Amino acid sequence: MGLTSNSSSEGLQLCVFDMRRGQQEGHELDKILFFFPASCPLSSQLSVIGLSEGLITFTRIFSPEVPCEVIDTDKHSHVFYQPEPDIWMIMVVEKSKEYEEISRHDALQAVLKEAHCLFTMFYGSIRALLEKQPNGATVRSCLYAYFSDYLSDFMVGKKFQMPSFRESLVERGTIQMLSIGRETSLEVQSLVRFLESSFAGSIVRHSLILFHDFLVSTTLPPGDTTNLFTYAVLRLTPNAISSGANSRSYLKKGNLVVPDPVSPVLSNIAHVSDEVPPTSRDTSPVRHDQKFQVPRPLQHDRWWREKDGFLMTDIWGTEIAGRIAVSPTVWLQQTEERIHLCVYQHKNLTIILLIPAGSSVNGVHGISILKQQLLENAYLKILRLEERLSKEWGGGNTYHVAGYRYLFCDNDRNLSRASPPGKVTTLSKSSLAALSKMRAEVDLLKKRSERDDPTQGQDLEVCMRAKNNAWIISRINGGNELYMVLEKASETLLYASDAVEKFSKRYCNGVFSSD
Repeated sequence: MGLTSNSSSEGLQLCVFDMRRGQQEGHELDKILFFFPASCPLSSQLSVIGLSEGLITFTRIFSPEVPCEVIDTDKHSHVFYQPEPDIWMIMVVEKSKEYEEISRHDALQAVLKEAHCLFTMFYGSIRALLEKQPNGATVRSCLYAYFSDYLSDFMVGKKFQMPSFRESLVERGTIQMLSIGRETSLEVQSLVRFLESSFAGSIVRHSLILFHDFLVSTTLPPGDTTNLFTYAVLRLTPNAISSGANSRSYLKKGNLVVPDPVSPVLSNIAHVSDEVPPTSRDTSPVRHDQKFQVPRPLQHDRWWREKDGFLMTDIWGTEIAGRIAVSPTVWLQQTEERIHLCVYQHKNLTIILLIPAGSSVNGVHGISILKQQLLENAYLKILRLEERLSKEWGGGNTYHVAGYRYLFCDNDRNLSRASPPGKVTTLSKSSLAALSKMRAEVDLLKKRSERDDPTQGQDLEVCMRAKNNAWIISRINGGNELYMVLEKASETLLYASDAVEKFSKRYCNGVFSSD
């Protein structure tokens, strides 16, 4: 279920607009591609868009490459993100009494980045959709359907809970990798080689393997891995799939009919006959026919596990009178190819096979043959790997380090490792608020350094004593970042420094060590 028209939008507005559109007087509405809440009066929508466009145009005078990122007013904070040329996403967050403790602009911008990356994986780029259909009807339908489900993950009760100071030890848009032993690593390599070389005539282009919510193996580049990993954790892993949705039959499911999202923009812009047919190299996973129904890949409880272990969904539509689900199709940005998803799950092991849409395996029959071959030829390898991973698995507190609350980021590989959420909740509000403020300052220093010299890596170390006597520590070495809170450390700075040194040598491959 996504957001309804009656969903509370207290404290949040989010919009997507195209600065190339609506340049003539009387056509200003044409530039609005998405606005939440949809029930917001058109005059208010135009006011937000107009203010944002004016700020972007003005700040471009002083910073052409990065015109505007954040504007703070007395009551609101406006966070800007430009994912594509002249396509802008704006988040307007209402300030609360504790706003300075709660808000970190980069964390809010990371939400916009993630939203755009997932949207592009499901539907293709916004610009490409506009070029295929210049009147914007398709892209608007996709945006309203997509954000209806994406924003629902931030609903707590009847209010939105955007990233706050309590998530200061979390880095959105990164991958959590599972550390495994040598023998298990050999088992993983054996399975991956089998899947992508000898298995089914080499039709599997790439694969991802996850255990619980951690990545075990990938053959995709970092960007595509991050997007698919994020989707898997949100909707595909055993933790994400509702227990009540298992082993359902196609025969029990009705035809897939998604109502058009309600938007005053859609109803106020006339549809013109300027639709452009798909090109011969149509890279978007979205179909462009008259019967097109918007797929909603982020809907909850729309994936389920069949008795044979394969995950199924009817999100992308159905065939044969609604009895057979269409194979999920997504767009890989870095490899520039449209692929089918085939997902198999054995206990807590999830295997995602990526098959080119133009391969010999096409349609329901071809995917069925692929699944049969997987069960016949790879089942024993999968079984052995799951047993090994289960023996090595340390539970939800696998990466807990006694006495430390930390976040380690390897930006070169887009990886992160952090204290388990349950352990982070033991920190006091004062410690988390101090860490959030420190990270906000570090964010500014990193951006200034990148603008001054993009090729020069940043080296930085900050150690601060909070009001509650906790040590708040930040270390940056090139593409590696470490953030840490020590609440039970002694009063000396030397002790805190030694504690970080020991942690770095043991858990961060020594990248922050002074030796």
